[in-house]
Amino acid sequence: MPADRPVLLVLHGARGDLARRMVLPALATLHARDLLPARWALLGAGRSEVSTADFRSAVSEALETFGDEEARGAGDALRERATYARDVSESDEDDAGDLPDAVARARRSLGDEAVVVHYLAVPPESFEPLTRALHRHGLVDGVRVVYEKPYGTSPESFRALDAVVHEVLDEEQVFRIDHFLGKEATQNLHVVRFANELVGGAWNREHVAQVQVDVPETLDVADRAEFYDATGALLDMLVTHLFQVAATVAMEPPAGLSAGDLAAARDEALEHFRPLTPDDVVLGQFEGYREIDGVDDASTTDTFVAARLYVDTDRWRGVPFLLRTGKRMAASAQQVTLVLRRPDELFGQEVGPNQVAVSLAGSGEVRITTTVKRPGPDLVLDTGTATLALADVEPGAALPPYAGLLADVLAGDRTLFTTPRGLAAAWRAVEPVLGDARPQVQPYAPDGWGPGAAEALAAPGRWALGPADPDGTRPTDGD
Repeated sequence: MPADRPVLLVLHGARGDLARRMVLPALATLHARDLLPARWALLGAGRSEVSTADFRSAVSEALETFGDEEARGAGDALRERATYARDVSESDEDDAGDLPDAVARARRSLGDEAVVVHYLAVPPESFEPLTRALHRHGLVDGVRVVYEKPYGTSPESFRALDAVVHEVLDEEQVFRIDHFLGKEATQNLHVVRFANELVGGAWNREHVAQVQVDVPETLDVADRAEFYDATGALLDMLVTHLFQVAATVAMEPPAGLSAGDLAAARDEALEHFRPLTPDDVVLGQFEGYREIDGVDDASTTDTFVAARLYVDTDRWRGVPFLLRTGKRMAASAQQVTLVLRRPDELFGQEVGPNQVAVSLAGSGEVRITTTVKRPGPDLVLDTGTATLALADVEPGAALPPYAGLLADVLAGDRTLFTTPRGLAAAWRAVEPVLGDARPQVQPYAPDGWGPGAAEALAAPGRWALGPADPDGTRPTDGD
């Protein structure tokens, strides 16, 4: 981002949960890291009548509650640059709100060359009417617009939303966020694979028995129950984060590292996802979910999903990609595991697990687990793990995913954002398990590993993350 080009961030849904938890701390982090230009402004927008003073107080509260020490240190800068306006509406019956005048004032103050970004931190059902409203009130020329996930909640709603977006905006103006693509460790998948023959040489079906993308969560949904009960794990996580990470693992080497080359390689992988069948998917709901305030007493919303996906390319044909996520599980993790093929035995002894695991949590971590000789006079096989914590790589300091992606929006870099082509392929892959074909939701006990049927998806292997065996080990066998 050129230091002399000002930025106006218009944050729609500025007092909502997403803005408070993610966007405002991300903006504060960019300021603290000197990754914003000298002149910038924050314009909050919403349908309620809120004074600028009250919005500034809300900014402070958000940073105190959800920001780290670095973000909290930038609180004064955010408050000084923050104003608030009532948002626009698509309806002819409503007036334009205060937003058009507020944007015009901010642009005059910052200068005509200012980059204007509309960040839609609003529920998915608001994307389409808000996009039309921005166009109706003359607020889309030359701007950038950020859409959160899920970008559509069904194949039909995706197509309808995308048609509206492209009626109003050029594709180069559109930034569809999937924050898992912004994680430092997700980006490191490219480097670990393409820059290291030790790993990259095994990145195919000849050496890999299973690929696992596993994101269990210990959290429940009490703070976002209304949103979650209308969405569920399959729509909130599988067709978004897990599919995008799986495509990042599965893609062929890109022609280059430009935004177009990387996106094209991801999209091509997504287009080779074999459509799921009901036998490929296990849905679950943790016991006690229906007792949460805001959840329907008869809800069949899935709080857990596990899927067995196949990528029909020469590189991966026949290799199951196992995808899993759920709420109220025994542990929290974000991990990609390549389970390597191995001989059954060596020197008459069973060979232990061989795998490459990349943790996507925090700054990330690479772990290689392999069979080794146990120290001592006898030839006894054992298992060892070598770990590289990416936070230990000096110099450098990881950016949180939202901060990194927001910096990319300001710079106009679309490398780590999803595309209509890729999203259309994702919806095609998941469509057969929606509607009447949707698998029945199975109950599971909180603080466990989900419905027992999910274990069968990994057969004859096992999930890399899960309960230990009685001897304390947790082998993973993909063959």
